[in-house]
Amino acid sequence: MKTLIQNGRVIDPSSGFDQVCDVGIDHGKITFIGAKPEDFTPKEIFDATDCIVAPGLVDLCARLREPGYEHEGMLQSELNAAVVGGVTTLVCPPDTDPVLDEPALVDMLAYKADRLHLARVLPLGAFTKGLKGEELTEMLELTQAGCVGFGQADVALINTQVMQRGFQYATTHGYSVWLRPLEGFLDHGVAASGPFATRLGLSGVPVAAETIALNTIFALMRTTGARVHVCRVSSAAGVDLIREAKAEGLLLTCDVSINSLHLTDMDIGFFDSRARVNPPLRQQRDRDALRLGLADGTIDALVSDHTPVEGDAKALPFAQAEAGATGLELLLSLSIKWAAEQKLPISRALAVISNEPAKIIQNSKQDLCSLGQLTVGGVADVCVFDPSVHWQALPQNIKSQGKHTPFSFDRSGVILPAKVKATWVGGHLAFNSKV
Repeated sequence: MKTLIQNGRVIDPSSGFDQVCDVGIDHGKITFIGAKPEDFTPKEIFDATDCIVAPGLVDLCARLREPGYEHEGMLQSELNAAVVGGVTTLVCPPDTDPVLDEPALVDMLAYKADRLHLARVLPLGAFTKGLKGEELTEMLELTQAGCVGFGQADVALINTQVMQRGFQYATTHGYSVWLRPLEGFLDHGVAASGPFATRLGLSGVPVAAETIALNTIFALMRTTGARVHVCRVSSAAGVDLIREAKAEGLLLTCDVSINSLHLTDMDIGFFDSRARVNPPLRQQRDRDALRLGLADGTIDALVSDHTPVEGDAKALPFAQAEAGATGLELLLSLSIKWAAEQKLPISRALAVISNEPAKIIQNSKQDLCSLGQLTVGGVADVCVFDPSVHWQALPQNIKSQGKHTPFSFDRSGVILPAKVKATWVGGHLAFNSKV
């Protein structure tokens, strides 16, 4: 169906395009950007006056809770939350139940997601069988099933010999490895080590749990030539190590979560379990380093780290509460908030949640080369949002099955900028706020 998005401010971070004009969609592709051709007769017209027309957002970390955790989230609810937040493509970690370590499981997830006609789901395959860190998965078969890379989710890979062999195999076949830097014997706390955690009597996770793992990863990258994506860096020391590794020329990318970018350990307050997240919230100097690292390109992408958690699991005492927070619907707003506070243009806010994360996926799947950008002939993934609208992340305003977020208004008074008006995925209108 031919669609005309008219009178919006069109911003494409990948090309630097920024102009008030029209966008045409036909057969799932963008047919023109600029003046409407005379022979283009749309069946659907969307007025984007005073709104920004941007590429569909690309989120590199969003748990959908299927299969295995349907009491905390369903594909229908979480993918609906994605398009409400302008997210058109998302990568889901392999820590489902059962773990995504078999092609049939990946096929089933992809089939169910495709039938919903909402956001595009790209699974990460498990790096080791059952995420147990003992035996590598069949990466070739998982790639053929649609996996864009291989990771351990939030499970530390203790056996460095297995890591080395996995890096060697991935390098040989051109696969990418996605690892969150975790030193398995130090990563058993519930809060970041520091004076505040000590005062609260909470077990701490030291920065060394991240830096030791990063040094191990980089050492094996040097000997194997592996391409690695570091997931959710959380410390100033980690940012420094990543900056040095990139300068060295290692095939390295990384991301940071919306939680670590905006919050600190002080936001735990009086044992508020909504701030119980992984990685744990660290000190202000860490948050400031993460914000600067994202601004200067050391950190490539911003992720929602969407992890819906049921109410009963969050109602427990802080140390026993399940880690996680909803984030898909907050990704756009918190990226714009970060850019405004750093005095960066809105195009930079959009870049770290569209074309920059899309580049990381493209390293694995070249057929996704037009994601995260607005280009004539490219896939019509489009997000239209009003930058002047502000909203509060109250539970009743969140479509995700998980209603818990440390950005809840009743907790800290956070007012978020920008609200999505419409989202197209492959030319299909997946969300319209007017309906």
